Amino acid sequence: MELLLHTCCGPCATYSTEFLQKQGYAPTMYYYNPNIHPYKEWQRRKESLEKLASAIKLPLILEEAYELSSFLQRTLPREQERCGICYRMRLEKTARQAQVLGIPVFGTTLLISPYQNRELICQIGSELAAAYNLSFCDLDLRPGFRRSQELAREYGLYRQGYCGCIFSERDRYYRPNR
Repeated sequence: MELLLHTCCGPCATYSTEFLQKQGYAPTMYYYNPNIHPYKEWQRRKESLEKLASAIKLPLILEEAYELSSFLQRTLPREQERCGICYRMRLEKTARQAQVLGIPVFGTTLLISPYQNRELICQIGSELAAAYNLSFCDLDLRPGFRRSQELAREYGLYRQGYCGCIFSERDRYYRPNR
């Protein structure tokens, strides 16, 4: 069954696509990530995903527009809700693209990360699936997280140390004096 897979980066796509294919899905990867900052980081992740798509011979659709302004406009007023806003932005664009392409199922590689809010992602995915008359693939990919890191090394993919957003980068590196 065809599946449009929102893909945040190459490392997360390694195991995710492998596992989904074993479950009978034919994934098309979809790169849309307006949250990633700075632009060089966004570009490195895109290039890493292109490298993986070529290596594993899976189709990849790239959203070339860098929509950081849109992400910031939506999240700055409600910083504490930023992850949900970000999930919704990316999943809604994926659902719309799946509908346009006639792909009945959509999902996301975000479900591989133990650092993401799985329940919230699945809730938003289910809401959007109902709104767009699609199915949301909510398979738990987290058991393959370590394997995805191994595969990323094997493929020589760029591996990042934060989710990509400016807030995550701040939280990882900034430690105010106490």
